Amino acid sequence: MGKKLVIKHAAELITCRGSAPKAGVAMNEIGIIADGAVSIKDGIIQMAGPTAQVMAALDGNDYEEIDAQGKCVLPGFIDSHNHFVFGGYRAEEFSWRLKGDSYMEIMERGGGIINSVRATRQAGTTELSQLALTRLDSMLGMGVTTVEGKSGYGLDCDTEIKQLEVMAALKEQHPVEVIPTFLGAHAVPKEYEGRSGEFIDFLIEEVLPVIAEHKLARFCDVFCEKGVFSIAESRRLLLAAQKLGLKSKLHADEIVQLGGAELAAELGAVSADHLLHISDAGIAQMAQKQVVATLLPATAFSLREPYARGREMIDQGVAVALATDFNPGSCFSESIPLVIALAALYMKLTPAEIVTALTINAAAAIDEADRLGSIEPGKQADILILEQPSYLYLPYHIGVSIVETVVKKGEIVWTKAKGSCHDKCSEK
Repeated sequence: MGKKLVIKHAAELITCRGSAPKAGVAMNEIGIIADGAVSIKDGIIQMAGPTAQVMAALDGNDYEEIDAQGKCVLPGFIDSHNHFVFGGYRAEEFSWRLKGDSYMEIMERGGGIINSVRATRQAGTTELSQLALTRLDSMLGMGVTTVEGKSGYGLDCDTEIKQLEVMAALKEQHPVEVIPTFLGAHAVPKEYEGRSGEFIDFLIEEVLPVIAEHKLARFCDVFCEKGVFSIAESRRLLLAAQKLGLKSKLHADEIVQLGGAELAAELGAVSADHLLHISDAGIAQMAQKQVVATLLPATAFSLREPYARGREMIDQGVAVALATDFNPGSCFSESIPLVIALAALYMKLTPAEIVTALTINAAAAIDEADRLGSIEPGKQADILILEQPSYLYLPYHIGVSIVETVVKKGEIVWTKAKGSCHDKCSEK
């Protein structure tokens, strides 16, 4: 007999029902059930609805029960843009930015991504795994049940594969589910300086086939940006990756308005991310082609840049997701509470839109909306229980996690009371 769990008497059960990204006004439709309950068997949601109905429909008395009276229950958060497997840190560069140096100025003098590439190339698999496990522990405690992990700190064949293999191993060691993305085109390495087109050739001819053959990544991403990879180079790489079965993502229009959003629409990308300088045409085309806009407010905050036009994107029919962009340089923060606060206060998203952006739309941004991101029959049981009775407390308690319990695949894997995660977590 399979493992069974029922969560009952939730003050609010937030379902976020759906199997596709929600756009425009639909982002406010989060499906609130008062005195709600959800029943789970073998890691899959069986029923979600009013407590009386769910309890009456249980098949037997052998359910573990959680009484969520006075608490809000909602889908697990999905961090759909994250760079958590890396070696080394860049605290000095942060101090340079405080003095007024720009991100691109630091990158041009040999800092930035290239700095992390040196450290990651030197780090062993064990070191990278231990660092990553600690970071996953932190994410889990803030309610992240699934994370998209990007490579991109190798910029060579061996280190890119090393990063992706670490992610694959972590799936067996930690409750947080890792969805891998190949970001070999994150920067132009020193050995290809001034020859970005030749570096794209190298990735297409020598690295992508290995990634695809060993199924190390689900997506191919590219830093489509002035001074990094052009529209033409980005298109060439992503089309080659698509032929090998990898779906497309883009770092787009972060530093300047280059047309990355339009390219994402042209290629049918799953998501275009950052978008601080997206054009009006880019917004319209992403809405038309249903490309998810993954916005990263903590990065804009860290770089002291204007925030992406999230309010305008939603009003014009774009499906918006939110993510941390956790990385060692431009955003050294895995804080979902910070992302929530910034989205509410400075990007003018409603609390309901923020919940949608971190659940069903974030699931769509990793092409998993049919399996993750909502509380409804047939979906994987990734669920959060908050300390407070309403989702409205998420932005209200500014920058503080109010997650009390995390359920992954129908099992309790973290509780605030115990201060650590359960069976499958890394040892402290």
